[in-house]
Amino acid sequence: MFIIVDGIDGSGKGTIVNALAEARRAQGARVFDLREFAKKEHRLPDFAELDGFDVIVSAEPTHAWIGAAIREEMIRTNDRDYSAIRTGEAYALDRLILYRRILLPARARGVDIIQERSVTSSLAYQTIQAEPLAVETIAALEGNAFCLQNPPDLCIIMSTEPARAMQRIQLRTAKQDDAIFERLPVLERLHTQYHSDTFRRTLETYGWRLAYLDANGAVEDAVEHAKYLWNAAQMSNDQFPMTNQYQSPNVQFGH
Repeated sequence: MFIIVDGIDGSGKGTIVNALAEARRAQGARVFDLREFAKKEHRLPDFAELDGFDVIVSAEPTHAWIGAAIREEMIRTNDRDYSAIRTGEAYALDRLILYRRILLPARARGVDIIQERSVTSSLAYQTIQAEPLAVETIAALEGNAFCLQNPPDLCIIMSTEPARAMQRIQLRTAKQDDAIFERLPVLERLHTQYHSDTFRRTLETYGWRLAYLDANGAVEDAVEHAKYLWNAAQMSNDQFPMTNQYQSPNVQFGH
């Protein structure tokens, strides 16, 4: 199973990723946290170092190499104003390395992957940056095209109202990113992008399965809905619940 969780800053992505990983750990799975490894080692591991693990927990941008430059320089509030094309190229290359080095070998071996953000973020964020890019331009960048052509089993979009997400960002104590996107007007534009027909059609063209999860209420409810989606996505394509008859409360499927 390869599941991606995405959405605007403050939408609850990390909470859901961690909850899904903990659920697998409770089932006895060996979980490798790629995020913590990269923060500590300042690199991505060789795939051989992941031998024996059942689950990989990942995030984009990564915390090593190009991903670290994105996090520490390009999307920080620093008045250096990197353009959408430069930012998009960096994300795409970071993504390409992550997919080739870790994610695709893991899928081939049957390892579960739970990841925060992916090309879905670029399709939203780089369309609203200074000197914004067209969706077609973003999708054509090599790393993005590679990612689009290797879809996950399911992509969950956290559907959180921007004002609610901004409240969560302001209440953070352990995680202060100071990213250029963590502003209410920006979150509002991003929310519109994630829910746009263009966003959904672009992904569905490549065979991506989207589920929009209402994350405005209690955290416990969002976690339970995400677990429901994880279980549902393990069914075959014919069985995958795509109609209201099978939906968990507060879940909307993109098809």
